[in-house]
Amino acid sequence: MIHSTKFTILLAVVAFANVELNNSSENEHQTKENAEEVGSVGAAGVGLDAERRRHEKDPNGYLLFCLCMGRVGNQVEHFLGGLAFAKSINRTLILPSFRTYVGNNKNIPFNEWFQIEPLTKYHRVILAEEFMEHYADDYWPANKRFGFCYGNKNNNEDCKMKEGNPFGPFWDGLGVNFVKDVKYQMTYSNEFDRWAAEFPAAQYPVISMKGAPATFPMDPSHWHLQKYLIFSDQLKKEADDYINKHFPQRPFIGLHLRNGPDWENACQGAVGTASYMASPQCLQGTNDLITKNMCLPSTAEVLRLTKNLVITQRIKVVFVATDKYPLLKELKEHLSNKNVDVFHADPWLPLVDWAILVRSNYFIGNCVSSFTSFVTRARNVDEKPTYFWGYSKV
Repeated sequence: MIHSTKFTILLAVVAFANVELNNSSENEHQTKENAEEVGSVGAAGVGLDAERRRHEKDPNGYLLFCLCMGRVGNQVEHFLGGLAFAKSINRTLILPSFRTYVGNNKNIPFNEWFQIEPLTKYHRVILAEEFMEHYADDYWPANKRFGFCYGNKNNNEDCKMKEGNPFGPFWDGLGVNFVKDVKYQMTYSNEFDRWAAEFPAAQYPVISMKGAPATFPMDPSHWHLQKYLIFSDQLKKEADDYINKHFPQRPFIGLHLRNGPDWENACQGAVGTASYMASPQCLQGTNDLITKNMCLPSTAEVLRLTKNLVITQRIKVVFVATDKYPLLKELKEHLSNKNVDVFHADPWLPLVDWAILVRSNYFIGNCVSSFTSFVTRARNVDEKPTYFWGYSKV
């Protein structure tokens, strides 16, 4: 509610205090960069003021975009880039839905997979479904719902904001119809002042983009934003339940195997290049080129690196996440003389694999895969080791 009672405000302050206590470890070691990020949101940053801002119209306007490129790994990379862009142009980010392509093709509200509160430590946000249901009629009237896309303003070609899947289903899921197209030619990495000058909030209350205002692979300067992306309680519970059932309190190595037919085709264009998809996660700052074993590791490479890590770290549990072939038989046979238990969950939702892999003591992933890159960034936050097929020397 916009007009909160003093009692409600007190409860909000107490609730925030509890959140801060739970995160005291991070706060004690907060870097100057983090302090600048929190400070830029305002003196009160998170907590009461952040909550009130979510319910009061932002005079600087809002930003909304479709996460319409690729699977969830790509979508998350685009989201983090879009989050950084929202902060740079000082507009509240309307948290977009994710898109699924397995089973029911539908929008997944952001808070089903990730928590909202941690994001407010970095910038102002509001859930898309909440914004559309409670505030859009007042803050974004139907006659101001413009679709934004990159292009020449003198070109009469429209933005095709809702043409095809996932674009149409994404906007339909939020109940958005556009009355006009708006073209822009500014970049997402600079010219931030031009965005405010050309698209003032009074005339353009919501900048609604056809795609995320971000690059892929994501800008390395945005990798640190992963620390604000915290799994929902439900996803945490599913990961905890699996671990507690199969290998409770036992150190384990997590493996990510990307080896489906579509990936085989993708890797054909990767070999010999310096940057392809998410490869900066392991090649950034080097002169190395992508090899076939890095993108599509052979069974021999998977067995070699896994066994070497098992031996050097004295680990007795291996957990495998994959889009196709888990190589369970091969791994069990190869590790049989080391008394290693090998597990593969094959969960209903790939994010459960993510939540388990992030928890692993050691992780081996695919340098080129954005699914791996999520795990890599999350583990970097916790200073956990990550290795890569065809690249790490163990």
